[in-house]
Amino acid sequence: MISRREFLQASAAASAIAAASGLGPLGRAAAQQKLSQADILRFDPLGSLTIVHVTDIHAQLVPLYFREPEINLGVGDDRGRPPHLTGQQFRDYFKIASGSADDYALTYSDFQSLAKNYGRMGGMDRIATVIESIRAERGVNNVLLLDGGDTWQGSWTALKTNGQDMVDVMSALKVDAMTSHWEFTLGAERVKEIADKAPFAFLAQNIRSAEWQEPVFKARQTYERGGAKVAVIGQAFPRTPVSNPRWMIPDWEFGIREAELAKEVETARSEGADVVVLLSHNGFDVDRKLASRVKGIDVILTAHTHDAMPGVLRVGDSILIATGSHGKFVSRLDLDIRDKKVAGFRYKLIPIFSDAIKPDAAMQAMVKKIRAPFEKELGRELGRTESLLYRRGNFNGTYDDLICNAMLKERDAEISLSPGFRWGGTLLPGDPITFESLSNATAMSYPACYRMEMSGRQIAEILEDVADNIFHPDPYFQGGGDMVRVGGMGYSIDVSKPMNSRITGMALLKTGQPIDPARNYVVAGWASVNENVLGPPVWEVVSKHLADVKTVKLEPNTSVKVSGA
Repeated sequence: MISRREFLQASAAASAIAAASGLGPLGRAAAQQKLSQADILRFDPLGSLTIVHVTDIHAQLVPLYFREPEINLGVGDDRGRPPHLTGQQFRDYFKIASGSADDYALTYSDFQSLAKNYGRMGGMDRIATVIESIRAERGVNNVLLLDGGDTWQGSWTALKTNGQDMVDVMSALKVDAMTSHWEFTLGAERVKEIADKAPFAFLAQNIRSAEWQEPVFKARQTYERGGAKVAVIGQAFPRTPVSNPRWMIPDWEFGIREAELAKEVETARSEGADVVVLLSHNGFDVDRKLASRVKGIDVILTAHTHDAMPGVLRVGDSILIATGSHGKFVSRLDLDIRDKKVAGFRYKLIPIFSDAIKPDAAMQAMVKKIRAPFEKELGRELGRTESLLYRRGNFNGTYDDLICNAMLKERDAEISLSPGFRWGGTLLPGDPITFESLSNATAMSYPACYRMEMSGRQIAEILEDVADNIFHPDPYFQGGGDMVRVGGMGYSIDVSKPMNSRITGMALLKTGQPIDPARNYVVAGWASVNENVLGPPVWEVVSKHLADVKTVKLEPNTSVKVSGA
């Protein structure tokens, strides 16, 4: 187990750039509300190799607001450890000033007012500026650009172009390699088509054909960068056929495949690799455990759980890096390679403050061209919000509350269920709810909003199953999402309990009556992993609801009572 002291020592080493430059964290400039591109990019280089990491962009081409979670619980050995810290605990751990730009970018605290001060984040044209600035400083042959996946899904343009918009954008950025997760919801044929034609490597050591157990994709690629041989091993999300429809990828098997990964590391070393990088979509806690069991990995670029950490975590000789999501951050890691091993490193989590970073002209033009056929549809106003609408949180988000309320009303249901997806932007009070905002929270390839009867027992089993997927004490059994959102009912959950004993106190909110295990209830939901699900796309259901209510004002959601945390 890594102690807090060891973590801070690693973070301090990774942030030595601040001390060397005499500047302190961005919070100093942010306190005066004077962010500049020069301050954001300032870095004291080390060695000759730079690795740049982006991940979980979820097809967000343009800047957006994205509120970090208020509740992010760790269980088992990960309880109370980063990244499972929020608000004041996160600020205390990483020494972040309250109200600073870092505070706004990395926590949920006072989000509404800080968002007005610091503006939107992300945008592929700003990311392009950052990447090209690093290449210009270090030299193209010294920089390796890696994408952690969840790139081709999460927006209307990605859905309508079958992911081609993001493939074109990442090709223009000259990504060297990527791995994947939500990409597979485009279907096996489409993923293979892109992987075979793309100018970047599509890596996934942990996917096999079901019939012959043969590798489906290339496991690793070796690059010459900064005078070093860098072996990059891809690790796709191991639970894809559980979390997403298996029928979309019927002939592929996934899994962590720890033993096979160890062999890839050994082979890479035997072939002369100076540095071994795991480009992973396992999720942070899974990668933390994996780093303690698979030796010889120098850097793990973690993804999937959307964690953003301004310092690295060291597990043995491995460095773990978490770059966040939605294009809010780019990670830069400089490595000093001596005698065929990593002798030192410096790290910076670069926040993409879109008002401070000048857009790259070529990428700006590409994004405009991609969006042009859909611009009118994306800008269509569906309603307005008086509440802060956000997605993230272990148990609920207000955007999910809106979706659940819409399903209850428009599908005439007693209970609604909405998946605990972590993708989708945030709206501030007073903002219009455009179709783009709604599609950023719902655009996917299996959006049918079903209406069916379920027994109280079945509903309890669903909640227990999802809870175990999130709060199982062994990270290797976790899926990394958030709890299924519920409308029309409440319950209590003890996250410290074992499977089938976490959920109690289920009750209908309308009547206050306990959920009867033997009674059938009318349930509406969406994103079922089953094939041939009937129902309108969920964005049509929510659009119709917004046309009726016009203005959204949500009361605080206290329907889930949490204990054991």
